[in-house]
Amino acid sequence: MKLTIPDICELYLKPGQVPYGNEGVSQLDHALQCATLAEAANQPDEMVVACLLHDLGHLLHHYGMDATDCKIDDRHEHRAIPYLKSLFCPAVLEPIRLHVEAKRYCCAVEPTYWSQLSLGSKETLQLQGGVFSREAAQAFMAQPYAEAAVQLRRWDDQAKVVGLVTPNFAHFRRRMETCML
Repeated sequence: MKLTIPDICELYLKPGQVPYGNEGVSQLDHALQCATLAEAANQPDEMVVACLLHDLGHLLHHYGMDATDCKIDDRHEHRAIPYLKSLFCPAVLEPIRLHVEAKRYCCAVEPTYWSQLSLGSKETLQLQGGVFSREAAQAFMAQPYAEAAVQLRRWDDQAKVVGLVTPNFAHFRRRMETCML
């Protein structure tokens, strides 16, 4: 199980054109918007690449694009890691792996966070285990890269704007290549 940079580009440029759940944007648009937000915040290449690839797992399963409608947690945050671990370091991989838990964490510690989630994110939250308990939230933040995952999550939540103009996928390819092991 291994992907190359050209494989990743092809996944986003072909299957990635499909809608991203009920969000109104494609997987590709969502990835580009999230990476653009990280880039605009002058984040290191590793964080920009984590933002770009955080939902790659949605493009690597056999459930189809309606997994949530079928009440299936596709475990996308874990699904991509075996394909990417020979390419990237933990600074890329860990925020990807932890970004769903970061949503559960933010819902637990920020009273208004849940109400600001999109309908799609609220639906998947229940499939992903729901809001963390206080103890689970503390354990989450004790992990390396938890803070990076929370930041990625915030950009993930914002990266659902229909019609937003971003750089294209090729723009971020150099960053991916820079982060390669």
